[in-house]
Amino acid sequence: MKIGIIGAGHIGGNLTRRLTALGHDVSVANSRGPQTLTGLAEETGATPVRVEEAARGAEIVVVAVPVKAVPELPAGFLDGAADGVAVIDTGNYYPHERDGRIDEIEDEGITESRWTERRIGHPVIKAFNGTYAQDLVDRALPAGHPERMALPVAGDDEAAKAKVRALIDELGFDTVDAGGIDDSWRQQPGTPVYGLREGVEEVRRALAEASPERQEAYRG
Repeated sequence: MKIGIIGAGHIGGNLTRRLTALGHDVSVANSRGPQTLTGLAEETGATPVRVEEAARGAEIVVVAVPVKAVPELPAGFLDGAADGVAVIDTGNYYPHERDGRIDEIEDEGITESRWTERRIGHPVIKAFNGTYAQDLVDRALPAGHPERMALPVAGDDEAAKAKVRALIDELGFDTVDAGGIDDSWRQQPGTPVYGLREGVEEVRRALAEASPERQEAYRG
């Protein structure tokens, strides 16, 4: 499968490593340009490209950039993607640590991923946002293993969600359908499922126990 990854930090970098190892055709981009990705490319076999080129022909595009950087993504960066492309949003809103206050998130009470959808003009699937990056490398297990971790996945496009869940299964993790993007507050920072390293039933329980009230630490 052709996959584009925008952002080569902890999550984007380890997804590049895992997905190339699984045989996928991965293009990876960051804000500093492909010349800064030669090491990752040599390590993994991924193709370093400009952000504008990352989605070209891709069936899945991973957006793994800080929330504050989403508006800086070039207009039309998804042009040229495959029909029915699934866009994964891995982002989290950290108003105090990194992103600053985003009025639309704060004042309208919308989820972080709904805000991202509005910025990029395309539906997203929220996944990997509460996953420790190193777990993508170290904790993958075959289907049916009693210690296999489960990840919540939220989104409105059921076909795209199914595609993303299948990819996560291939990566070595179970998934739990966390509802639509307006339900994705259940997996935002500060919720019980955020950073949880447990199986399907525990993840379902954590999603059910979440409160829509954003914790003070995550309010601008």
